[in-house]
Amino acid sequence: MSKTDIDIEKGWKDVLKNEFNSSYFHDLKFFLEAEKKKHTIYPPGNKIFSAFNRTPFDKVKVVIIGQDPYHGPGQANGLSFSVSSGIRKPPSLVNIFKELYADLGIPIPQDGNLEPWAEQGVLLLNATLTVKAGLPGTHQKKGWEKFTDAVIKTISDNKKGIIFLLWGNFAQTKAALIDKEKHFILAAAHPSPLARGAFFGCKHFSKTNKLLEHQGIMPIDWRIEK
Repeated sequence: MSKTDIDIEKGWKDVLKNEFNSSYFHDLKFFLEAEKKKHTIYPPGNKIFSAFNRTPFDKVKVVIIGQDPYHGPGQANGLSFSVSSGIRKPPSLVNIFKELYADLGIPIPQDGNLEPWAEQGVLLLNATLTVKAGLPGTHQKKGWEKFTDAVIKTISDNKKGIIFLLWGNFAQTKAALIDKEKHFILAAAHPSPLARGAFFGCKHFSKTNKLLEHQGIMPIDWRIEK
């Protein structure tokens, strides 16, 4: 992943240019190049920045923060909580869809690919953008978190009225990067089954749309299958 082959939407490339030119990002690229020579890395290289390419900087309305990409074959597609079409839905995503049904009556889809959300302005951002196959967390603390923290702060500094959905304790630590005078934060338990159902009833999907409509912004059509 050399400086010239970072495949990211122009708006993001412009606002994050200091990050891409930084020493820590150079070190991160060096680490990833070495990892790819020895291991299978997810998501594939052309999908590492899918969240940014599917949701251009000037289109961001909502941010959903995840932690790590899925580490199973074919799962990770560069969008937090999302899986590639045709891949079995992981438990957290199943619970997200259950809450969506309870909140808005949207039938639970067969497809777990959240690209329809991303293309409407929902930035599906993982804190760490890559992982070694079969080994969760293996690319944490290598530089990705510094980069994605800069992404969150850049959104906070340069935009207003963004709705941040912070699910679980890890995501909620990112609230410190967000200007609460300019933006909206909706916090809930993580959708993982490990949270024992505490995510259910948060109604974040309807709340998000009400906040968007209050600002005169087109709400999100949360349906995956139409």
